[in-house]
Amino acid sequence: MIDLYTWTTPNGRKASIMLEEVGLPYRVHPVNIGKDEQFNPKFLAISPNNKIPAIVDHDASGGPQTVFESGAILVYLAEKTGKLLAPEGPERWAALEWTFWQVGGLGPMAGQYNYFALRAEDKLPAAINRFGDEVVRLLGVMDRRLNDHPWLAGEHYSIADIASYAWTKAILGALAKAEPDREPGVPAVEAWVQAVGGRPAVQRGMDVPQV
Repeated sequence: MIDLYTWTTPNGRKASIMLEEVGLPYRVHPVNIGKDEQFNPKFLAISPNNKIPAIVDHDASGGPQTVFESGAILVYLAEKTGKLLAPEGPERWAALEWTFWQVGGLGPMAGQYNYFALRAEDKLPAAINRFGDEVVRLLGVMDRRLNDHPWLAGEHYSIADIASYAWTKAILGALAKAEPDREPGVPAVEAWVQAVGGRPAVQRGMDVPQV
């Protein structure tokens, strides 16, 4: 059994989607970041960076294994099950490249744009423009990739698609709400969002946690 500590954020949804896709049994422990529950000492013992998601795999060899950071969780679960990450070859490295592309680029930039454009009391044009421009650039990078391949890693759905899906859906919505005149022009990305979002496991994972 796997314990999943998560909340209703794009990073949290990566872990629940992955667990649904690979079919591992898991228990959900909501961590309400709006109430600072991520600073609870019991949670910090699992996730020392006080961020969700985190997991505890009670069936790991050698005893319970904790894993924090969403990208690490995706790789861990893929390696554990032998699913959604090629064991070798170009598609393995492409999946890892695009997973870390999301972790290091799309996620942080989309998060900053969402804050400055939608949540901040003071709307700072310089910050909105800076992060908006970078988000649109990253979506363009993704669009070019998906023009040439059905999935981010190539011919097969993988952890790379799981990593980027919730963030991409969120940032497209944020751009439309905050700056409806800013059109990212990424038809391949929009078609990919529809394809990923149509998967039953993704739909179930997007509903976790139910709060």
